[in-house]
Amino acid sequence: MEKFFKLKENGTNVRTEIVAGLTTFMTMADIIALNPNLLTGFDVGSPLWNGVFLATCIASAVGTCVMALWANKPFAMAPGMGLNTFFAVVISNIVAITGMTYLESFQAAICVIMIEGLIFLVLSLLNIREKIVEAIPLGIRYGVAPAIGLMLMNIGFGSNVGVYDANGNANYVMRDFFGALTPRLIKDSMGDSYPMMVLTVITIFVGLFTIIVLAHKGLKAAVLLGMLVASVVYWIGEAIFLGINPFASLSGASFVPPFADMASTTLFKFNVAGLAKVGWMTVITLVVTFCIIDMFDTIGTLVGTATRAGMVDKQGNMPQMREALTADAIGTITGSLTGTSTVTTFIESAAGVEAGGRTGLTALTTAVLFLLSMFLAPIAAVIPAAATSSALIYVGILMLSGLKNIDFEDMSQSVPVFIMLLAMPISSSVGHGIGLALISYVVIKLFTGKSKDISVLTYVLAAIFLVKFFLAV
Repeated sequence: MEKFFKLKENGTNVRTEIVAGLTTFMTMADIIALNPNLLTGFDVGSPLWNGVFLATCIASAVGTCVMALWANKPFAMAPGMGLNTFFAVVISNIVAITGMTYLESFQAAICVIMIEGLIFLVLSLLNIREKIVEAIPLGIRYGVAPAIGLMLMNIGFGSNVGVYDANGNANYVMRDFFGALTPRLIKDSMGDSYPMMVLTVITIFVGLFTIIVLAHKGLKAAVLLGMLVASVVYWIGEAIFLGINPFASLSGASFVPPFADMASTTLFKFNVAGLAKVGWMTVITLVVTFCIIDMFDTIGTLVGTATRAGMVDKQGNMPQMREALTADAIGTITGSLTGTSTVTTFIESAAGVEAGGRTGLTALTTAVLFLLSMFLAPIAAVIPAAATSSALIYVGILMLSGLKNIDFEDMSQSVPVFIMLLAMPISSSVGHGIGLALISYVVIKLFTGKSKDISVLTYVLAAIFLVKFFLAV
């Protein structure tokens, strides 16, 4: 392992890498159930749900394994959030346009993912995607990590944990609990779910402060231990104060992977004839849309996390970028073959990096855990989302330190970064944040007489996002 992953050269060891891989997995394990929920309309237990569940585990493992063994980077991959929601909308639209069943429409839409993956594979092998990375101005690249940090904090305090009331309305920690004028207002509006919200808030902060204290003492496993402490607090709170058995889901749970369901619904099930009914202009528009979002989400995550980990050179470039981007393409192709939406690099990889992960051994550990999840999914499901929020918030805080690299006296650098800092968490898209930053950079440079500082490819990227935001149909 030392020779293959170059552990000493990267200032790490086997134990640290395995702990980092486990940390990364725990922060993103919810995707195992969340992805099939979103892609099937929460049709839990159906053959399609089971097929997407296995596809999620397999595609995540394959993409992450390629990242580990070829790029030797500690980044994990899985079906991208946002992209899977958009994919679900596409499926519903195909149903409405063609009158096909949901399964047939799913099998038609998955063809788009295959096309996207093949395009990315060619672009990655030809180094075109790497050239796109280099076309992003250095100041913006420095700002990507802090922007992702704010996005992680927003996820941790927001969408990562939704507490549902009797009417099925989701309430979130920062927006609804701390955003309420008085505790009485939020208690009255949430009703019986209010105690669960209180437990969630306590769990998040117990986990967060545990991580901070352990990290201060120099423990590299601080994030993982903090999540474990938070999980125990949550389980005890459920059992004692809410009268809920936190492990009830394990009773009668099946640990046998539903391979037969995947074979009948998603495995190599490409409905090309169904896709043709949609119209080829619509198909082309969908492919371009998926490509733009995925490309810049992946680029942003790689650049931001690598910058935070000190894996970039003086020009802000990450070694083995081509291999890392190729892993993304291979993960997406695998996802289309098995039955899931676009696979991309997860920003939760930052948690593993903060735990000390510096090589592909971290990613390989995460990949193995994804494969084991096919057999142990019920166990992964008992990890409370509130515990993973603690890790996301902590990592987000650390990533804000990258702001020290920004030249705030240079408006062409500071303004795009500030816009990106707001755009990423609000839009929940790394790619859209980068797009707005690029447009801002070009406009400021043009109208301050510094157009010579802008490369041709930077102009092209800004133009593409202008079309994406304002003209795309």
